[in-house]
Amino acid sequence: MRSHRAFVPKLLAEIELGGPEAHHLMEVLRARVGDNLTVFDGKGLEGRATVVQAEHGLVRLRIDQTWSASNETPQPITLYVALLKGDHLAEVVRAATELGASQIVPILTQHCVVRELGENKLLRLRRIALEAAKQCERSVIPQIGPLLSLNRIPAVEQGFVAHPGVSALVRDGFNPAKPTALLTGPEGGLGEAEVGLLEQQGFTPVTLGPRILRAETAPIALLSLVTAAAGL
Repeated sequence: MRSHRAFVPKLLAEIELGGPEAHHLMEVLRARVGDNLTVFDGKGLEGRATVVQAEHGLVRLRIDQTWSASNETPQPITLYVALLKGDHLAEVVRAATELGASQIVPILTQHCVVRELGENKLLRLRRIALEAAKQCERSVIPQIGPLLSLNRIPAVEQGFVAHPGVSALVRDGFNPAKPTALLTGPEGGLGEAEVGLLEQQGFTPVTLGPRILRAETAPIALLSLVTAAAGL
């Protein structure tokens, strides 16, 4: 049986949790005094904790041991994903967290149907990343947003942009020892000028295969080629 996991802002000798995290531990996971669980700070540090108090919406933990996480990628991976219709961006955030993305940045491109990302939706995406990190036993919670225009994306040391019609493969250029940036477009795709701009910033256009993928499938396929295929 897997140990319960809880997010804490900082690993101290004793930690007091309230609000949603305490409610989840007490009412959903049924944590009780004497139970052991794993805690993580979202930045790469984990610990083993014992519940010493659980009542009136309050959970108090004693930290017995801490360690640095070993299940993160050797170098950070940033996923730039165009704004998508409906709730597809939330689906991407959840899966990208499971696959090891260090940062997920929504971007605005020429053919985006959705043109803005409200504060409430951004906060929801961050909550989804937190819950996904707990579920898949990550120790780092990916940073989410804020919205960035494509022309504001900085130069990268190693980057790949999914683009139909090219033949280059991720595996032929990927170096796991370098920080990596990945980028996928919206439902209408990226314009040739946009791809050219990204090439100037260090991105290599790559294929995701002979089939045209949906805009919400492409970022997960591209990220999988880097993390899952490379065992990261």
